[in-house]
Amino acid sequence: MDLKEFYKYHGTGNDFILFDNRDGQLSSGDPEWIRGLCHRRFGIGADGIIFLEEAQQPDTDFSMAYFNADGQTGSLCGNGGRCVVAFAKMLGLIRDRAIFTAFDGIHEASIDPDGAVLLKMAPVNTIEKGPGFYVLDTGSPHYVCFMEEVDHLDVYAMGRAIRYNDRFRQEGVNVNFATADPGNLRLRTYERGVEAETWACGTGAVATAVSLAAHLALADQDHRIPVHTKGGILEISFRKTSGEQFLDISLKGMATFVYQGKVAG
Repeated sequence: MDLKEFYKYHGTGNDFILFDNRDGQLSSGDPEWIRGLCHRRFGIGADGIIFLEEAQQPDTDFSMAYFNADGQTGSLCGNGGRCVVAFAKMLGLIRDRAIFTAFDGIHEASIDPDGAVLLKMAPVNTIEKGPGFYVLDTGSPHYVCFMEEVDHLDVYAMGRAIRYNDRFRQEGVNVNFATADPGNLRLRTYERGVEAETWACGTGAVATAVSLAAHLALADQDHRIPVHTKGGILEISFRKTSGEQFLDISLKGMATFVYQGKVAG
């Protein structure tokens, strides 16, 4: 039996199986194999799988291929991006800074001495405002809804109803429920591709913090908003400009190694 080494990481409870696939020996597109590994009863258990692969662009350190737990190619995964940077450091590819290619292009990242990873994100130039919701893309598509409290919501039922409504059924959307309080922003997310609530969502935290700035008409200046998820705190920083453009966006939080092992490839 051909065994492949894997590494388990999590970013504030958003967990991933990572493979060093720089030699290209692993097939990074077998949905059945990916679903099996991510299964929480019959596999390792994870929200997704990440393949660290050879750099595809000049002046970058590596590339990241991400697959959701359903076996399908994922869009940008913010917490996964932070975890793959920590993984690259463990492999000796980088020291405390990285430039890598992901689904939505090139990203820069840095690692603090305490292990927290800061990931720079693409600007947000467009936010759709609907009756009681916001829709925007932060590397992945997100729907954001603000409410008084989120601790007692049936996130699975409510999120699934939105994710599979007539508008979003085909392409899917991640659904975020949050409190509209920049001092105590609490977030719960139903993720497409996982088709369940996850303990954290990096691109969802960014989408929610940016939507909050629009929702509350925060001043056109630099902002830093802590987002409280089930798995811990993510810190979102950005600069809001006139016309509701959001620049210099970053996502910061811990990226934690859990264990390593071998699995049939």
